[in-house]
Amino acid sequence: MGLTLFNTAGPGLEPFVPIRDGHVGLYCCGPTVYNYAHIGNLRTYVFEDVLRRVLERHGYDVAHVMNVTDVGHLTDDADEGEDKMLVGARERGMSVWEIAEFFTRAFFADIGKLNVVPPTTVCRATEHIPEMIELISRLEERGLTYQAGGNVYFSIDAFPRYGELARLDRQELRAGARIAVDSAKRNPHDFVLWFTEGKFEHQAMQWDSPWGRGYPGWHLECSAMSMKYLGEHFDIHCGGVDHVNVHHTNEIAQSEGATGKRWVNYWLHGEFLIMPSGRMGKSEGNMITLSTLEEEGYHALDYRYFLFGAHYRTQLSFSVEALDAARSARASLLEHLRSLAADAPGGPSRELGHDARRALQRIDDAFNDDLNAPRALGLLRAFLKDDTVAAAERLAVAYDTDGVFGLDMQTSLARREQLAPEHAAMIVEREEARKARDFATADALRDRLREAGVVIEDTPSGTKWKIV
Repeated sequence: MGLTLFNTAGPGLEPFVPIRDGHVGLYCCGPTVYNYAHIGNLRTYVFEDVLRRVLERHGYDVAHVMNVTDVGHLTDDADEGEDKMLVGARERGMSVWEIAEFFTRAFFADIGKLNVVPPTTVCRATEHIPEMIELISRLEERGLTYQAGGNVYFSIDAFPRYGELARLDRQELRAGARIAVDSAKRNPHDFVLWFTEGKFEHQAMQWDSPWGRGYPGWHLECSAMSMKYLGEHFDIHCGGVDHVNVHHTNEIAQSEGATGKRWVNYWLHGEFLIMPSGRMGKSEGNMITLSTLEEEGYHALDYRYFLFGAHYRTQLSFSVEALDAARSARASLLEHLRSLAADAPGGPSRELGHDARRALQRIDDAFNDDLNAPRALGLLRAFLKDDTVAAAERLAVAYDTDGVFGLDMQTSLARREQLAPEHAAMIVEREEARKARDFATADALRDRLREAGVVIEDTPSGTKWKIV
């Protein structure tokens, strides 16, 4: 079965055909580094990681480009509000440059913990201002821009295909329904390519340009940087579903407006992570970070496993109970693999029999069906229970498909056999507390160990432990 992907810009599911044989250009919208990424943000990067792993499993050489937005993203997508970098700097008493560096490092630390393969190219907006200025100049030459109030705007009326990605109604766009009106705009949906001091007098990050000293609009960044590293026509552009109506719609307009040709062949969008109070977000005030989960005793890969509970195009509801279930399921998976490894002293099989090959193909078919990781994981769990297949073959299939799941099965299994020194010390301390009949302390230590993934069992022959 060949790879099929749901193309937001197309009729739906489409066979994937690269522009150039053996190569894929992949652009993924990266973080705006004014705060920590929350776990809803991180869901998108895990889905994109699965996509890249599937592409590489097909033998493609993937050029994976991700931007870092360290300037220009306003608190309102309609060109209103403040630059998010300024907001973050003011809240934390740091400079915008310090904010950008701190949260860029935090973001990449988070995706590293989630076992996300690093992009082949990471590009910061602040390091690509000349490319953005050049892109605006091209748009200006094609008559797609105008200046008003000291800023340079993109005129959507000059680009007839504006809004096709989101299937926006042109009549509604002309009416400017339901958005705030910038009096300088000819059409309320026009967007800023270059801001000057005429709009934001206290902007900390500014550069010289033909239109005055200022800074670029957020949408411009992705167009300029993606075309620099992937060319003016590339294969796949990804992001969250919230980017469809404004950010990606504007990216298409300015990119295709400048080049006069198709820019991206496939658009993939990941759905929201939903809290009981609604969509998770910083502005919604229900933000949970990966560090928060770790402080509560969860492993980052417990969260990655949890994300495989729903297809990337389906909203996923988050709860402590659901995450607990995912943690238990991942622990169970590792325990099963440990048992198989014990029954296969020679390690995973190098050759697979008919049943194992068929199981492997079914799992691959699930991934090839628009990255259906939940179905693939269900197929793997069922196959691992098939005692008619040799343990070494089942182990081989698990380790092979983990190249896409990214659950770090083999390494995690090895780590689970080793007790960290601090946990060993806590077990000794607990034993001493029990001998002193200080059961409150013993119970507290047992709970702390459980939160760290170490389960204690008191038996007639002594205390036993198990890492889960």
